[in-house]
Amino acid sequence: MKTIDINCDLGESFGVYKLGLDAEIMPYISSANVACGFHAGDPMIMVQTVRSAKKNRVAVGAHPGYSDLAGFGRRNMDMLPDEIEGMLLYQIGALAGICQAEGVELIHVKPHGALYNRAARDRSLAAVVARAVSRFSKELVLVGLAGSLLVEEGKAAGLKVIAEGFADRVYEKDGSLRSRSLPGAMLDTPDAVAQHGLELAKRGVTTQVNGDVIHWDIQTICVHGDEHNAVENVRKLNSTLIKYYLIKNKYLK
Repeated sequence: MKTIDINCDLGESFGVYKLGLDAEIMPYISSANVACGFHAGDPMIMVQTVRSAKKNRVAVGAHPGYSDLAGFGRRNMDMLPDEIEGMLLYQIGALAGICQAEGVELIHVKPHGALYNRAARDRSLAAVVARAVSRFSKELVLVGLAGSLLVEEGKAAGLKVIAEGFADRVYEKDGSLRSRSLPGAMLDTPDAVAQHGLELAKRGVTTQVNGDVIHWDIQTICVHGDEHNAVENVRKLNSTLIKYYLIKNKYLK
């Protein structure tokens, strides 16, 4: 049986402010992307999320983003390459330290929000992200949008790379994700999310760029944990995919 990974962005609460139902989501995923305190999360939330992932045999990855709590990391920031690299090393290092203390291996890195989307189409930024991950550890896996420059630069840096698809997001014809500022950017029913996720797992993403038809396979499928029906979305996606796939992160020992 083929394998497929289901990942979710978790640990995005902050202090007394709770965002998402992480404990309810965790049993239905195989990888958790843990916020590292810049766009969301804090040290105790990070610890709690890593412990929950360990209990549920879920792979742990760092989910670093811009230092933008007010905008949830979804606003672009102009930063020098060295600043971006340092920002990423800081966040990955923080989660790696918690993982070490909890006896958990840090498996992957998936940039968050505006950083992720910009690195998908900006080669220079993608190279900086890949370099930062590689400098921290060449054993880490880089997660990027299928067909993106981030995936290309991750491979060029000698990293293991996982191509990602989004079950709850709408795609444009060129394979990019529709901006959240536009209507209809999110699929808002569990059935729609599950069906889209199944299509991504089976057929990947097929796009047209400059008249050329291009196909990209998908190895991991994301469902966002901060949506109002996130638990129902991921539960339905899990129950749909499990009929055809073994749900697991292949890099988790």
